[in-house]
Amino acid sequence: MRKPTTATEGKDSVDVIPFGAAVRAWFLISLQTFGGPAGQIAVMQRTLVEEKRWIGQRRFNHALSYCMLLPGPEAQQLAIYVGWLLNGTRGGLVAGVLFVLPGMLALLALSAVYVIWQDTAIVTALFAGIAPAVLAIVAQAVIRVARRSLTHPVLIVTAVAAFVALALFAVPFPIVIVAAAAVGWTVHRFKPSVFTSGGGHGGDGGPAPLISDDALHDARPGWRSATRILAVGLVAWWSPVALVALLTGADSVFTTQGLFFSGAALITFGGAYAVLAFVAQQAVETYGWLSPGEMVRGLALAESTPGPLIMVVQFVAFLGAYRDPGELTPWAAALLGALLTTWVTFVPCFLFIFLGAPYVERLRHNTAISSALTGITAAVVGVIANLAVYFALHTLFGTTEIRTWGPVEVLTPDPSSLNPVGLIITVIAFVLTFVLRWPMLRILGVCALLGLGSLLLT
Repeated sequence: MRKPTTATEGKDSVDVIPFGAAVRAWFLISLQTFGGPAGQIAVMQRTLVEEKRWIGQRRFNHALSYCMLLPGPEAQQLAIYVGWLLNGTRGGLVAGVLFVLPGMLALLALSAVYVIWQDTAIVTALFAGIAPAVLAIVAQAVIRVARRSLTHPVLIVTAVAAFVALALFAVPFPIVIVAAAAVGWTVHRFKPSVFTSGGGHGGDGGPAPLISDDALHDARPGWRSATRILAVGLVAWWSPVALVALLTGADSVFTTQGLFFSGAALITFGGAYAVLAFVAQQAVETYGWLSPGEMVRGLALAESTPGPLIMVVQFVAFLGAYRDPGELTPWAAALLGALLTTWVTFVPCFLFIFLGAPYVERLRHNTAISSALTGITAAVVGVIANLAVYFALHTLFGTTEIRTWGPVEVLTPDPSSLNPVGLIITVIAFVLTFVLRWPMLRILGVCALLGLGSLLLT
């Protein structure tokens, strides 16, 4: 196996793997990223760490911990980070763009279908089959990540505490992450041996990863490169908004959407779930871009397509611009609003990674910082488990509600709303995943066909 390569001083990293192979891999990953951040992280964990052995487990966890600290979709940022490690800046660009491109195109088409027919029965049936498959994939990822990441009782307790804080006490996501970082730093301060034992790249007997857990990365951070990245990133981010404001006016729906969703991109800590309530309230009540029921249907469409769940903002902008086109035709306005919103939502992710990743790589061997990130990694296991439970409840039951007992807030299902078809497909998906060990794409395909078949039976 080829030895991992690194960049020369002051230059972007060279290709660790052939660029063409990376493009093909990221494209295949992009077609499997259903189920929100839990499913997306599971896909990358399985493909990059376990199957292709391109990156070690601890290195993957380190990158994920940093991405959890950032606003925006953490799974896409993780893809950009790993793409940057494998193939430099162009690798990060390709990984990040492909991560959202299939979902963007699919949701764009579905938004148009909704406007014309307002009937998404086929999409709903497909998702009814895909969702159970995602549940199995996520469950497998939680088990594998936990087995490889929770190498000490302190880390296990941190993961359980994170899950309990989110699932039972509705503690805000940023507080959970900060607390986990504090636990990691404190444990290192008083008992550093906790984070220096075990780990490796998983100890599973497989070949060593191309980017090992201990390999150095020679990208040298500096104020010149940081200033250049910041300047290019800010110009790329804000130029379309400025151009739209100049051509359509400061009060146009396009300018309003560009500014609003640029701001929303900066407050999406904890992924889409943490900001969707705010977006829904503003889009429905303040701007009137769509109705409450349409917001729910848009969320269902976003969940049924690959890519980050925050892509629902594209549907919101599509409908809002279609209904207030200004001097453009409704379809041209809808396309412009959707593309502009997608741009300002995801471009910041590239800026955050390209600006911060070289520093994070340098801090990897700072034991205090690394221990804080290890604490975050443990909490991430609890976060993914919580998202898996949330996703399972909404997949298997038609009705859920939040029950409160003092400080405890629990999302509970209505047993009478159990979806028997979803339950049957879920059982099949778990058998295919854990017993027969089928490849992920085959499981998704079979479950999607089962979902379509259920539509024919109704």
